Parts: sequence; C-alpha cells; structure tokens
Amino acid sequence: MTGGHWHGRWDIMVGSATPTKARAQVVDFAGVYYYSPYVFVVNKGSSIQTRAQLDGRKIGVETGTTSEDYIRRHLEIDDPSAPPVTYSVTPGQVRTYANSMMPFDDLRLKAGVRLDAVLAPEQTTMRAIRSGYPIRILPGGYAFREPLTVITDKGDPAWTARIRGVIAAMKADGALRAIALKWYGKDYSD
Repeated sequence: MTGGHWHGRWDIMVGSATPTKARAQVVDFAGVYYYSPYVFVVNKGSSIQTRAQLDGRKIGVETGTTSEDYIRRHLEIDDPSAPPVTYSVTPGQVRTYANSMMPFDDLRLKAGVRLDAVLAPEQTTMRAIRSGYPIRILPGGYAFREPLTVITDKGDPAWTARIRGVIAAMKADGALRAIALKWYGKDYSD
C-alpha cells in the first residue's frame, strides 16, 4: 500500500508506516499518530553494558524496516517534527530476519551464539520480555524515535486534510493517548 496508486481500492492506510522521502513521492502523509522508540537489546547473560560495546558485533534486525535502514545508516525520515537521526553503533555484521520476533529467537540463545544484540521497537521488545525471553534493554536511551503516520493516496488533498484533522482532534482530546496506554501501557502518542 505504501507504493501508492490505489485506484480507489482503499481510502487510508493505518499500519505503522514511517514517512520517508521515497514514500512521499507516491503517497501523502495525513499525520503522525504515534512514535515508536527503537532500543538495543541484548541477552540477559551478555557482558555488553553500553552501546559503544556493540561496535563490530552481530546485530539482528527485521528486514525491510526502519531498524534495518538505521543500522545500515541510511534512514531518511520525512517528518519535520522528528528529531534528526544520529547513529551510535557501527555493527560488524547485520543479520536480517523475516519478522519482528525472529531476531529475539536467536538472541535468547546463549549470549553471542547467533547475535550479540537486536535493534527493535520498544513495544516489540517489551512483548518478548513479557513472554519470558531472557533479554534486557541496553541503557542509554532510544536509538531513534520513529514517527508513524496515516497514509492517503496521492491526489486528494481535501481528503488528506480531513484525515489530518481527525488525527489532530484525537491528539487534542486524548484518544490517541488512551489507545496507546490501553495496548502498550505507555503513551507513545507524542
């Protein structure tokens, strides 16, 4: 759907899409509705304590995602409200996985067996921790915060503006905050 040219098949897309420069050429961004913070995660038994210790190590990411773009140092977020992306880790090897949980499956093995760390959304990491994965988030804050937007097909500015208004109203009345708290236990709406 992020390729645009929907030909009337869909009206909007709401599905954790990052506004990027490439996507801006084929779809419109109606508005950011939440921010997904990305964290570096290691096995609980790992001796790694800081991000600096990840340089030269094996880092796992979900393929085709902003985590892969970030670790390969070519993430280009197209949102003026997003802070600039700064890179803090130079991996030795990047291993990609078909879905968001597969890197955690390799990380939960003994520290360093297949991976030294994973870069993933905080929400995904917390789900793995609640599911019993022996992992921990490295201290030092977020690697980056990914704005996630509602997308409309290019060519209907009135429709995009209408959706933008709905998102703004949901931010103003606290609806987006309430949804984030209900599903994540944390406010990711701002």
